[in-house]
Amino acid sequence: AEGVHYTEIDVDLKKSDRSREEILSAIRDKLAVVPGVTTNVGQPISHRLDHLQSGVRAQIAVKLFGDDLATLRSKAEEIRNTIQTVEGATDVSVERQVLIPQVRFNVDRVKAAQYGLQPGEVTQTLETALNGRTVSQAIDGARRYDVVVRFDEASRNSLDALQNVTIDTPQGTQIPISAVATVENFPGPNQILREDTKRRIVIGANVAGRDLGSVVSDIQSRVATQVQLPTGYFLEYGGQFQASQEANRTLSLLSIFSLVAIFFLLIKAFGDWRVALQVMINIPLALIGAVWALHLSGGVFSIATMVGFVSLVGITSRNGIMMISHYLHLMKEEGEDFTEHMIVRGSLERLVPVLMTALTAGLSLIPFILAADAPGKEILHPLAVVVLGGILTSTLLDQVVTPAIFYKFGRPSAERVIAERERGVSGSGEWGEDDPDTIANFPPKAPVPATEG
Repeated sequence: AEGVHYTEIDVDLKKSDRSREEILSAIRDKLAVVPGVTTNVGQPISHRLDHLQSGVRAQIAVKLFGDDLATLRSKAEEIRNTIQTVEGATDVSVERQVLIPQVRFNVDRVKAAQYGLQPGEVTQTLETALNGRTVSQAIDGARRYDVVVRFDEASRNSLDALQNVTIDTPQGTQIPISAVATVENFPGPNQILREDTKRRIVIGANVAGRDLGSVVSDIQSRVATQVQLPTGYFLEYGGQFQASQEANRTLSLLSIFSLVAIFFLLIKAFGDWRVALQVMINIPLALIGAVWALHLSGGVFSIATMVGFVSLVGITSRNGIMMISHYLHLMKEEGEDFTEHMIVRGSLERLVPVLMTALTAGLSLIPFILAADAPGKEILHPLAVVVLGGILTSTLLDQVVTPAIFYKFGRPSAERVIAERERGVSGSGEWGEDDPDTIANFPPKAPVPATEG
C-alpha cells in the first residue's frame, strides 16, 4: 500500500489522429506545470511489474546505497539532475520519503558515565515513559491482562515532561533525563528502505523516443563522470533494464542452440555437413533485411526484435531446403547432371513455391506493420518489422546467392549424397512423401490410359 502522498489515475485513450507517444508527451507537459508534484506516466501492468522488480514504478531504477540518509537524499537529487540531461529519459524522480514529526534523544555518554549510568539505562527509561512497560498481570477468572505503566498522552506529547523524567542512579539519587540527554523534535522520514540490509534510495526514470539499452548506457556514463560518490556509497541499475539484460542473455543462448539444432537436423536430412552449411547461408541474407528494416523503423532494439531474429532462423532456412533438395531430386530421380542447366531449371521450378511462401508470410505481417501505434501492438509491431525485412531480402537474394554458391562448391557434396542415397547408406530413406520436394509435385500426375493398337 502507498502513503497518502501518492495517487494513481487510470486513463483510457480514445482513437484519434495523434499517436500514443504524442498523447503521452502532451500529458507530461500538462502535468509538469503543477508545482510540487512528481509524475510517472506508463501502463498499469508494466508499472506493477517494474515495482516488483525494482521497488519503483519506472522502466529504469538507479539504486543508491549508503549509510547516511541526508547524504543519500542529496546525492539522489544530484543523480536525478544528471539523468534529466540524457536524451530519451523522462519522468525522472527520486523515491519519495515523507517527513513526519519525530522525537530525538541524544545521550551524552560522558555525563551519563559521571553518574554511573549506561546509555541503555537512559533510553530504557524513556522507552518506558513513551511506549510503556509490562510490570504485572491482572487475573480475571481464566483471563489474564497485562498491566502496562507509561505516561499519559499529555505527558508523552510534551518535551518538558520528557526532559523532567527522573532516573535512579547507582548512588541512590534521582536526576532528570535532561542532565544526561537532550530531547528535541525534528522531522524525519516515515520509512527507511533497505535492500540486502543496506540503506538505499531509488531514482526512477522512463524512456521515450529511444531504446532502453542506449538510454541506460548514457545514464551510466554521465553519472560515472559527473557524480562523485562518498566512500562506501555505490550504485546499482535495475528495473526493465535488468530484466531486459537477463532476457537478452537467455535469447542469445537460445539463438545459438537453435542454430546448432537446425544445423544438425540438416545434416541428418541431407547426410552431408557441407550441404547443410550451404542451406544455412540463407540466414545471413535474412539478417541483412532484418537489420535494415529495424534501422528504418527507428532502430529500437528490444526483446520483441530479438524474438524476431530468432524466428527468422527457422523461417528463412526453408527456402534453402526447398532449393537444394530440388537440385538433388533432379540429379537422382530425373538423371540430370550437375550442370548450369540443372541449377537454372531447379531454381525456376522452385521460384513459385518460394515466392508464394514469402508472399503469404509477408501479407500476414502487414496488419502489424501498419498498427504501430495501436494499443497492444507494442510487441507484435517490432517483431513483424524484423521478420518482414528478413523475409524480403532472403527471398530476393536467395534466388541468386544459393544457386551460385551451390554451383560453385556443391558438386562433391551433391554427388556424395546421391551415391549414398542410391546405396541406401543414409538412414533418412529415399526422397518421397516426407521430402520437401514432394510439395511441388502434389497432386501426382494422373496415369496415361493405355490405348489399343
